[in-house]
Amino acid sequence: MEDPTKIAGGERPIAPGDPHRAGWDARPPALAPAPPYPIEPLTPSVRQQTPAVGQRATRPDARLHGLGHTRFIDDMALPGMLHARIKRAGVASARIRRIDTSQAEAMPGVMAVLTGRDIPVNSFGPSLQDQPVLADPRVFHAGDGVAAVAAVTAEIAAAALERIVVEYDPLPAVLDPLEAMRPEAPLVHAPNGNVYASKVIKRGEIDRAFAAADRVFEGRYRTQMVEHVSLEPHVAIAAWDANARLTVYATIGRITLARADIARTLQLPVNRIRVVGTIVGGNFGGKNEITQEPVLAMLSRKAGRPVKGVYTRAEEFTSTTTRHPIIMDYRSGVTRDGRILARRIRLVLDGGAYCSWSETTLGKAAILAAGPYRIDNLLVEAHAVYTNKTMTGAMRGFGAPQVCFAYESEMDEIARALGLDPLEIRLRNAFVEGSVSPTGQVLQSVVVKDSLLQAAERFGWKERRP
Repeated sequence: MEDPTKIAGGERPIAPGDPHRAGWDARPPALAPAPPYPIEPLTPSVRQQTPAVGQRATRPDARLHGLGHTRFIDDMALPGMLHARIKRAGVASARIRRIDTSQAEAMPGVMAVLTGRDIPVNSFGPSLQDQPVLADPRVFHAGDGVAAVAAVTAEIAAAALERIVVEYDPLPAVLDPLEAMRPEAPLVHAPNGNVYASKVIKRGEIDRAFAAADRVFEGRYRTQMVEHVSLEPHVAIAAWDANARLTVYATIGRITLARADIARTLQLPVNRIRVVGTIVGGNFGGKNEITQEPVLAMLSRKAGRPVKGVYTRAEEFTSTTTRHPIIMDYRSGVTRDGRILARRIRLVLDGGAYCSWSETTLGKAAILAAGPYRIDNLLVEAHAVYTNKTMTGAMRGFGAPQVCFAYESEMDEIARALGLDPLEIRLRNAFVEGSVSPTGQVLQSVVVKDSLLQAAERFGWKERRP
């Protein structure tokens, strides 16, 4: 038998592991042991940050953003794509008597026209389905869409909107939330009342605590409506495939919620809808729900071509959600040395024409309305109210920035009246470890006082005080 370690002719020996040696030595070559890597258990101490904090981290999309190479949705174009525009009501409260779209439909380049009667289920909303996709037969605020057009260019679509004739029967409008709460006020969503959500938080004996206070302070604070003003407006593209499946490209931040809402409004199974969340050029809460997506989908179905819709900056202000204006009444009972014994708070949120995320905002505002202060006797009454104004909804903070402005303004006024240092009155009332929140939560890792003292030291508070 030939030596298997030699190839034919004896030119060279067969080394262990060579394929020619198969059958003689099937053992795999020995693997070198993996080098031991030091594994340090990460057990952060209380109030200590992990080693990752403070390190330089590069965002994976930073280079594309910096070079201007990021592809946003308005950079997208599908073959045969049309452009959509939506006609806005321009009146705060009215009943639609008639819509005539014949002139717009006859224009060259116009491929589809839509009204509210074409929407299978003409209502949507993240909590209450009180918002029409296109208003019909009732207009609830000036930014309501009443008709839509898809054309070969955005310019033709805009011109076609001017050819659509809408006749209204004006109805009484209510524009102030306090007026909207009056029994005789016009009902925005009749027969339902204008107060559509309320929350009450009560703790302790409020009347007894006010009776024991040395001073009682009262103040009313208001915040205004705020638009997100993202650099990128609301943009979406809708397209159907040959199997009647819908794909929507959109700047929406909550694509699962959007998919469910689109399915409901179009009466389609959810599994026939695909929502693609594109790179978002600014959100801040303003793109948390659908806006024009069902309209674009219906236009695309009618025209048989993809349809894109881009909001104008004016539409961003009139037809998308804004931050809630809140009217905040505070009444505080304090001792001579500035300790808060009792606080009564009434919040009235101007919800605009539709609920959107008002219920969430209402709850958060009510819970945080007392501030980061130990107040054993507290009463908070909060209400969300319909008005015939631009709808309010999600925006960073969900009610927290508004009430923060109110309770800190109240603290400054109390300190001024009692001749106390504004920092001292906050330190005297601030939460400490184990404090109980207005809703009964026992607080842990509380660093309010530590944060105030560090900020005061770095700012040079004592040196800057007159």
